Amino acid sequence: MNGGPSGFNNAPITRTIVIACTLFTILFGIQKSSNKLGWSYQDIFKKLQLWKLIASFFTFSSIPELIFGIYLLYYFRVFERQIGSNKYSVFILFSVAISLLLQVISLKLLKDPSLNVLTSGPYGLIFSSFVPFYLDIPVSTRFRVFSLQLPDKSFIYLAGLQLLFSSWKRSLLPGICGILAGSLYRLNLFRIRRAKFPKPIASFFSRFSLPSVGNMSSSTPNRNVLGGAPSHVTRQVGRNFAAPPMPTSLEPPEDSIDTLVSMGFDRDSARQALIRARNDINVATNILLEPQSH
Repeated sequence: MNGGPSGFNNAPITRTIVIACTLFTILFGIQKSSNKLGWSYQDIFKKLQLWKLIASFFTFSSIPELIFGIYLLYYFRVFERQIGSNKYSVFILFSVAISLLLQVISLKLLKDPSLNVLTSGPYGLIFSSFVPFYLDIPVSTRFRVFSLQLPDKSFIYLAGLQLLFSSWKRSLLPGICGILAGSLYRLNLFRIRRAKFPKPIASFFSRFSLPSVGNMSSSTPNRNVLGGAPSHVTRQVGRNFAAPPMPTSLEPPEDSIDTLVSMGFDRDSARQALIRARNDINVATNILLEPQSH
């Protein structure tokens, strides 16, 4: 089970976050100051150290946390491919902001001395992504461990548990807040699932992407996985004609089959669904998801 073919192809935002997390963690680790980046209520709202909040998002507290965190971020790139980089950016902004707000409220209410400083790293984003992972990614295979039959998704859950309890309460609270933030996104709070950055803003941020990562707003068609909202096809302004429908007998492209396989579907089932859907990945995804149970 993997997050899709071709590395970071059609996942420029994920690639940027992964590289930034790696560089920041190594940089602060060399300086032996990564453990000092955990933020507290006083840092943000009394000392106004906003730089610390930004740096803490990209810096894991230790190399083991970096390994598990990067593994999960890399796998969850499948969601950026499904809904497009523009909407995925909105998902990131919403997840991080709501998770941070929930953490601040929790710190204020709990007043636990052991939670004086929370661990650093993109916990809000990672654990928000577990919500669509649980609800939208089907089980493709199962394996046996002693007398237990486990789904292939178990590897992702185990990595998440390792990261969740890596610093005990200091990592447990951000993880729980991340899951709550992902749930609120799923519930379409403030109709956030339909939100997109305006094209000028998306184009502006795309200039800061690494070479060959593509345009944020057009890297992949928007698909109905993360948000559950109807997909939108590209509008062709000024044109009053429609492309002829593709024949149902046309063999699906390999990259379309690989995209569906990356979501956890069987290869033959993915091919048949694409043929039925006339190579429309969104329609094929819905066909495959209809009989699936989580």
